[in-house]
Amino acid sequence: MSTAIKIFQGAFGRVSLLDMSKPLVIHAHHHCHALIKVSGVDSSFLVKGKSQPLTEESVVLINAWEPHAYEHTPSGEGRCILLALYLETTWLSQVLHSLTVSGHPQFFPKPCATLPPGARHLANALAAEMLVSQDIASDILEGKIFDLFMATAERHSSLRDSSPLFSSLRANTMDPRIRRAIGRIRENLRYGENFSELAAESGLSRAHFFELFRRSTNLTPAVYANALRVEAAIAELCQPQLRIGEISYNVGFSAPGHFTRFFRQHLGITPGEYRRVVDLMDDDIDLLL
Repeated sequence: MSTAIKIFQGAFGRVSLLDMSKPLVIHAHHHCHALIKVSGVDSSFLVKGKSQPLTEESVVLINAWEPHAYEHTPSGEGRCILLALYLETTWLSQVLHSLTVSGHPQFFPKPCATLPPGARHLANALAAEMLVSQDIASDILEGKIFDLFMATAERHSSLRDSSPLFSSLRANTMDPRIRRAIGRIRENLRYGENFSELAAESGLSRAHFFELFRRSTNLTPAVYANALRVEAAIAELCQPQLRIGEISYNVGFSAPGHFTRFFRQHLGITPGEYRRVVDLMDDDIDLLL
């Protein structure tokens, strides 16, 4: 069974140290993220329809809203200790303006790259900090996270030649019918389960709606809606006054058991475990974008 060792959460997004032994379903995040093996068996992620190896020498790089799945090992045996950076693109752009393009779907041209030696040292140091630290200042943590991200991603991203991505971001416009549909899903996470009704409200056939949605977001409506559910659940799990049953209903599930299964399928851990291991570095941020 997969477990979470430690999670830091704040304005930067999330950094998770995970002990993975089971695969995850295809899912997506609005974050720009990097996945680094710390120890254990070699593993892999499914990105762009291919298995991307996660080893001591490699890093898996996933763009914002890019569908992917954790595959674990070919044999399904062993455990992989994984350091996962899920970084808010708005935070990255505030730290370094040129990282505005970190939210572009082509920021990382390739999903798997060689992990630079300097990044390996920083990743090991951050993982060790997460294992033993009981108290770390948010500004020091953010510095460590940013240094690791830059050491990992700078040479493997489009940052050095970002002009085409800036132009593409300015020119990109989503179909207004899909934008309205996404707004409806955000307003009511239960609503996202009835995509035929959503298609009809958009004035589209179900097939045309699905095709237009995928063309606009690179995701199916279900994967997009599930991503919103996960982030909404995480935001509410950080509010200790809310019970798991309440959160389950708020994010669109009729029973806590269904919610727990969904959460584990997407993050590898239960909602209760997430709440136990997360360390909030900034508790007044809005995590659901």
